[in-house]
Amino acid sequence: MDEERYGEFVVVRRHGERVAELVLDRPAAMNAVSTAMSASIAAACGALAADRAVSVVVLTSSNEKAFCVGADLKERNALSDEELGRQRPLSRAGYTGVLELPMPAVAAVHGYALGGGFELALSCDLIVGDPTTVVGLPEVSVGVIPGGGGTQLLPRRVGAARAAELIFTARRVPVGEAVALGLVDRLAAPGEDARTAALALAETIAGHSPVGLRAAKRALRLGQGVDLRAGLEVEDAGWRTVAFSSDRAEGVAAFTESRRPIWPA
Repeated sequence: MDEERYGEFVVVRRHGERVAELVLDRPAAMNAVSTAMSASIAAACGALAADRAVSVVVLTSSNEKAFCVGADLKERNALSDEELGRQRPLSRAGYTGVLELPMPAVAAVHGYALGGGFELALSCDLIVGDPTTVVGLPEVSVGVIPGGGGTQLLPRRVGAARAAELIFTARRVPVGEAVALGLVDRLAAPGEDARTAALALAETIAGHSPVGLRAAKRALRLGQGVDLRAGLEVEDAGWRTVAFSSDRAEGVAAFTESRRPIWPA
């Protein structure tokens, strides 16, 4: 298995030809997101975004009890107001890196995903959980607000009122309720953990057209928050991207020949 490290706290592993696993690897701190870790996430996502061989990214954790418990509050407590202001763009870069991945991204949430940790998961397209999963945005309980996209991404998932209730109460949501509310999209099978389930899901997704997957994600993302007419224009642009591509030619040929497609590199 190919593996590449980005700084001290992020590892990227390759699974087969088209799946990449981005591992949050600060287990001693339950993956609390420090400035250095944010920079590593951003760097890893930048490299993955530019890699045309990658069709799906799976975001996982090396910690057995937590996906990510959020921002490194110990680090932030030591910063002056001026230093905190300078740190803010660096902190945002990690979340933006995940959110702007051009290919489908799947979060494998095993254990706690709280605050910034849940925001990393929300920045993905799909979230897979297991019986250990607990999610939440508790920022108002420590005098801040979700700052990694939570106030914008959560209502897009569950609606404004539900997002307000979850953010204002700062409560932790166990996996059963999280699935029911749409905070988690898929639950691992009995005896399976979130990482195993997410990697299997990624392999299924990665079997499809790389050009199609990227175009579909772009259309889904850009179509949010616009009226139907504008959304259909976004969709048409995506269709034109794939309709005249070598992926479409191979996909149609494979279908008519009753074989699995061999997507161009």
